[in-house]
Amino acid sequence: MRRRLLNFFAVPFFRRIAWHVRRVTRQFEGKVTGKMILGLVVILAGAAAVVTLTENEITDVTPRRYFASFYWAVTTVMGQGQSDFVSGPWGWITSWMLNLFGVAIVATITGVLVGFVIDLLLKEGQGMGSAGFNDHVVVCGWNSTARELIDELRSDDYAVRVVVVDAAERNPAGDGVYFVRGDGANEDDLKRAGIDCARAAIICPRDGTDDADMHSILTVLAIEALAPDVRTVVEVNNPKHVSHFKRADVDEVLVTSKLASRLLARTALYPGLGDLVTDMVSGGHGSELYRIRVPASMIGTSVLEASQRLKQENDATLLALARDGNIMTNPGPGILIAPGDEVVVIAEDLEKLSSISEEHEQEAAS
Repeated sequence: MRRRLLNFFAVPFFRRIAWHVRRVTRQFEGKVTGKMILGLVVILAGAAAVVTLTENEITDVTPRRYFASFYWAVTTVMGQGQSDFVSGPWGWITSWMLNLFGVAIVATITGVLVGFVIDLLLKEGQGMGSAGFNDHVVVCGWNSTARELIDELRSDDYAVRVVVVDAAERNPAGDGVYFVRGDGANEDDLKRAGIDCARAAIICPRDGTDDADMHSILTVLAIEALAPDVRTVVEVNNPKHVSHFKRADVDEVLVTSKLASRLLARTALYPGLGDLVTDMVSGGHGSELYRIRVPASMIGTSVLEASQRLKQENDATLLALARDGNIMTNPGPGILIAPGDEVVVIAEDLEKLSSISEEHEQEAAS
């Protein structure tokens, strides 16, 4: 039951509301809300005490009668109190006072709640909220590459949630993507994007200059300081800056100009390679690349045996073996699969790999 309750409040919507409540509380230092609640409790407690002492004999004054009077005071303030609960002059006066000031009390509370909701909606619309996601992808910066990768992530089989961090005045990615207005190199903005709970972070330079690369390095450093376990992938303008990104502990660097030029050269020599590579890395119709953890049943087998099993059972083709952070493309058939290894395969979709996912779930359950 407790676990279900925790999962319920872990929903992004409730996490965002909790973040805004903390923000408003810090803004007013808790004084306004605290005094309002305390004042209301004191008024209701005092009214309940007066009614309990004046409407009953001293010998009949009990905690049960007091709480009944307190409940009457609360319902009276809300306009639902029983008029025949009191019969003496002091009870009538207390009832009139609660009815008189109850409207102001309820109006004040309603105003605070409405103001909070309006403030929440405005902040969310302006990108000043907090994402509240888990296992999502954070995109820092915006350019044409970011626009294309957002479309790719939307169409991917994983259906991953995406948060965009950018200094734009409105969400550049449109509906379906959470927007955080800010700077990817700012720790507070990264926290609002939920970087510590993210699956990966993609850093895109705002333009094609060297200064944009330097800002991307600062963004990588900020992410590594807050969430060193989050996978960081960065697009680089100048190939000469790759070494600087490596020193910043980035996980993967992609020089789009170099990749495009090499692919163009290969396509010129071998027609059709461009379409083939585009199909493999896209989430549309056709076969795509997937990186999966090798199940326990394949550990100890050779690459050749694992490749045959993947083809027979999952209609997937093994392309590479990932081990200890290194990727062996076209690995030798005699290499043995070790614990912790991952393989890069080509498959039509994730459904073809469902049996492997089920085997992982069974391993986790056992």
